[in-house]
Amino acid sequence: MGLFTSDDCKKWKAARAEYDALILAHKVNQLAELDAWYQKELPARLASRNPAYVTKEEFLEILRWKMKRGDWRESNRLRIAETGARVIEQHARDAFAAARDLDTEIPTASKEYKRPIQIFSELDGVGPATASAALAAFRPDLYPFFDEWIAKQIDGLGKVAFTASYYWKYAGALREKARALKKCKGHWNAQEVGQALWVASGGKIKIK
Repeated sequence: MGLFTSDDCKKWKAARAEYDALILAHKVNQLAELDAWYQKELPARLASRNPAYVTKEEFLEILRWKMKRGDWRESNRLRIAETGARVIEQHARDAFAAARDLDTEIPTASKEYKRPIQIFSELDGVGPATASAALAAFRPDLYPFFDEWIAKQIDGLGKVAFTASYYWKYAGALREKARALKKCKGHWNAQEVGQALWVASGGKIKIK
């Protein structure tokens, strides 16, 4: 039985506890440093800004984190790099503003839930995965990072497709599992569920 279908709190806690070790085990240049920035420094920066936003430089760092943990797509990076800093910052402000006050139980299929992803995806070279990477640092309870290795651990989603419609199902499944894990000690949100599933998958190196 895979981790996603398990309700064993000890298994989930153990998987999440191995996240940093798996990041290091990938031995990808600067991934550990980028991940520490993404997991700790970036959320604190966003929380300190009113309104919340990311700069172009920060958005490119989010993209680097995403690609180093997954697949490097240079064409997308170049398209984003060629986008104006003011354009990126304004889209970020609008997306975070749309996500800021959403209820924790908002349906994933609702237009209000979808809007922040759609706003980021208006940027050239940005799709649901990159949009979710930015939003996960701001509302990890609602917008888990879209990762193919995580998706493959979730029963019933079918073949991974980096589309908005697939992401709604993916995020919904992780949010539902986070609700189920409320019985476990400690706080679980959709992003943390995804991290545990990423460990269970072994990521790109599949060390398990």
